[in-house]
Amino acid sequence: MNTDTPQTARATPPHSLGGVRACILSVFGHALSKDERKLLARTNPFGVILMGRSCGSPDQVRALVEDIRGSTGRSTMIFIDQEGGRVARLKPPNWPVFPAAGRYGALAAEVGLDIAREAAWLGHRLMAAELAPLGVNADCAPDADLLIPGAHSIVGDRSFGADPQQVAALAGEALSALAAGGVAGVVKHIPGHGRAEVDSHEAMPVVRASREELEQDFAPFRALSGAAAMGMTAHLAYTALDGQTPATLSETIIRQVIREAIGFDGLLMTDDLGMNALGGSLKSRARRAVDAGVDVVLHCSGFIKEPEKVLEEMTEVAEACPELSGDALRRAHAAERAASPPEFFDRREGWRRLEQLLALGGAPGA
Repeated sequence: MNTDTPQTARATPPHSLGGVRACILSVFGHALSKDERKLLARTNPFGVILMGRSCGSPDQVRALVEDIRGSTGRSTMIFIDQEGGRVARLKPPNWPVFPAAGRYGALAAEVGLDIAREAAWLGHRLMAAELAPLGVNADCAPDADLLIPGAHSIVGDRSFGADPQQVAALAGEALSALAAGGVAGVVKHIPGHGRAEVDSHEAMPVVRASREELEQDFAPFRALSGAAAMGMTAHLAYTALDGQTPATLSETIIRQVIREAIGFDGLLMTDDLGMNALGGSLKSRARRAVDAGVDVVLHCSGFIKEPEKVLEEMTEVAEACPELSGDALRRAHAAERAASPPEFFDRREGWRRLEQLLALGGAPGA
């Protein structure tokens, strides 16, 4: 029987986060270089995110995670972007293909929300069953953005649908399932990426919707505010909220909208600082985000092919970030506690049931 047990996916042991930098860094390849070990030891980032370039095989990823934690001297949170569909760092043949969020949304329309909720839970529980044994205990998922007609396809089938209640219900199942499998989820992209008309990897989207219209975008995040230990900002400007300043760098949006209107009190991280939506140097981006009220900055160097350049960028970001303190430290501790030991789960039966549910909708599961 293929099962998860606490022996294959242990909880992060309690420890002090004193002296930990308010950043999530990345590494270049399948193994740490000597200079990367030195950087991790010296800066002690809150987390490390694994990109596809670092994921070759289960044994290799486990060894990399152990080396990262050995370098920092603590059970550093290990993040990954594994939503399912086209956003997946773990790929075949070593890992299965998981459905995109949009598949669960379509299933809700085809056969009902209850069936879709069960399928979404199973899909994300199965995902956690792949992540936790690797030592990966945080997933940058689910995406709670609304599917908006006419918007850029950067969200597209990453969304659970156009209805705020449906999105909240299915994203809630995803968070619950990840947690049951020992993985803390990161709900994204607060306060809503669905209206973007350009790809924020390439340029900064400016959303000109009214505050009343934006309330629809806020709704799923408001509903999930007590369920998500972590959330990710959107690199979007909303003229009705703070002119041309993107949410990631806007004290007004972070404090008045994300913290107050939406009510999110979890650990708030940036989307990738390397995206072209943000101007200025990486150092200035990191400092502006922290000054605006973000708890932790995230940097991936996702499009860089030279290990020296990745190390250079990681160094710049880490040195620009303060140590965790105050509310950010409190939220960081809560985020770590969210990655608790996995509950018993039969993977084989989980896959059988998920495939049965997806077949009810008459479309491919992935």
